[in-house]
Amino acid sequence: MARIIDGEKKNLIGGNLRQLRLALKMSQQELSNKLELLGVYICRGSVSRIEDYSRTVTDIELFAIAEVLGVDPKALYTK
Repeated sequence: MARIIDGEKKNLIGGNLRQLRLALKMSQQELSNKLELLGVYICRGSVSRIEDYSRTVTDIELFAIAEVLGVDPKALYTK
C-alpha cells in the first residue's frame, strides 16, 4: 500500500503557505526567524521546500506556521 508521501507532493499546505506569507509581505527568511522565536527551527531553504511541496511538515511546525501567519491551521489547507 502506498503512503501519502510517496507521491510528488510531500505536504498539502505549500501553496497556501506561500500565498499567506506573501499577503503579509513576509520573506521566507522573516518567516524562518519568527518560527525560531517560537522554538521551531525551519531554515529559509526548508520554507522554500515546503512551499514547493518537496518537504514534509510536522504537526508542531504546522501549528507554529499558522501562529506566525495569524491564521487558523485549517486556513493552510483551504483552496
